[in-house]
Amino acid sequence: MAHSFNVYIDESGDDGMAKFRGAGDGGGASNWLAVGACVVRSSRDLELVALRDRIRQECRPRSSKREIHFKDFNHNQKRRACQIIAGQPLRFSCVLGLKNTPNAGTFVQKNQLYFYLTRYLIERVSWLCRDKRPSVPEGNGTAKIVFSRRGGLSYDGFRSYLELLKDRHETQIHWPVIDIASVDAQDHSRVAALQIADCGVSAIAAAMEPDLYGNVEASYLHELAGNIYNRRGNFASYGLKTLPPLDQANLSQQQAESFQRFR
Repeated sequence: MAHSFNVYIDESGDDGMAKFRGAGDGGGASNWLAVGACVVRSSRDLELVALRDRIRQECRPRSSKREIHFKDFNHNQKRRACQIIAGQPLRFSCVLGLKNTPNAGTFVQKNQLYFYLTRYLIERVSWLCRDKRPSVPEGNGTAKIVFSRRGGLSYDGFRSYLELLKDRHETQIHWPVIDIASVDAQDHSRVAALQIADCGVSAIAAAMEPDLYGNVEASYLHELAGNIYNRRGNFASYGLKTLPPLDQANLSQQQAESFQRFR
């Protein structure tokens, strides 16, 4: 077993930078783009298949498909999925970018915002794997990164982007953990762990992205609190990174209350 950790990355929201959705408006771009990871020990990777199957059996027992999508669940099913995941030996880290800001015009190139958020995510994933290495003796200490395949994104380009960041020393990524050459992408439907990542990232994003009525839903995030990467109770710098910081994001009362317990 070469790698000690597997890192599964998915996103919630889109990277559209115009006509942001408002209350009562069913169209337009999301206000937030969340990019997050589910991190698991490589030796426990197959357990996520059983975890996915349990969620499907309890939340969508009549579905003929084995795969799950968090967006297809109703409220009660989403909360139950998070309850099933809660306490499992995995961790989530998520970077949430508010797009509807004066700086939005900076991100004009295709996938530019996605790459920018993902660099912060890779930082946090590298710290988590470094921190957990003393209790994970198997493997060589590195992490294999697997993306949920995203149309229009070149993963060769992303590997080159990581190499550029490494050469320029522009980030706080703990590079000994990151195996750039093994960065991969797989279809959501084929990998149970990517479906668990989808559940976690979507649950976190729901606490920030308003629905059709302008409301956010924090109960999913709160169910997963014990699975979110933190250091001594500090979530904001680790498992729940927002850009801009929460105190500069002009949050609604509901959004602020959603994240209050994580500050």
